Order: sequence, then C-alpha cells, then structure tokens
Amino acid sequence: MELRYEKVTNKSFDEAIRSITESLKEKKFGVLWQLNLKDKMNEHGIDFPNNFMILEVCNPHKANEVLTKHIEMGYFLPCKMVVYEKDGTVRIGTARPEILMSMSGYDDLGDVAREVEKILIEAINNAI
Repeated sequence: MELRYEKVTNKSFDEAIRSITESLKEKKFGVLWQLNLKDKMNEHGIDFPNNFMILEVCNPHKANEVLTKHIEMGYFLPCKMVVYEKDGTVRIGTARPEILMSMSGYDDLGDVAREVEKILIEAINNAI
C-alpha cells in the first residue's frame, strides 16, 4: 500500500495551493501553518529548483478524538499535505493517515484514521 496519496493538477502552483486550501475548508479542515520550502532554502543560500509548499492541516474535532485516546499521537499530527512541482507538473498530495496511524500500534484509531484519510483524499480530488 502506498504511503502517500497524490494527484497531478493542471492548475498553476499558486492556484493549486488556493484550491486545496479552499477544498479543505469546505471539509472543515484548516491550514494551521505553511512553509514554502523553496523560499526557506533560498534564505540559507541553497538554490532549490522546485516550488514546494508544505501545509499542516487539522480538523480540531478529529485531532481531539485522537489525542484524547492517545496523547502520543501528537507525533503524527497535524496532517501534512504538500503542493509541489516536478517534471513540469503540479502535484497535490498527503501522507495517508490510515497507514501512519497503523504504525502506532493503537488498533482503536483505525476508524478515525480511515475517516480523515477519506476526507483528505476527497479534498485533493476536489482541488485538482
């Protein structure tokens, strides 16, 4: 099973970021933080060639459900999504929560992990 879910879009890099942010908002997920990796690398004198935006996204109710059961799951939260350019295409993707949470060994998180993953995949599909 693939650790990430990713789709190519015909949108520009900036349009894709706006689109996934709006799509997430419609699914009651907010962007808590974002990092433009290309800009950050350039600040350190590194000429990183690709646009690459990291978005940390969260639904507070889902996060509360997970953290109330197992506070240690904070290592996996918030969910990470990326928008980046590769080989002339723009891609939107996420690490799959069901796989990440399955690595924790907590069997009681499967349902919420599947639910969150379904929502994030729908958000990506709606954003492309």
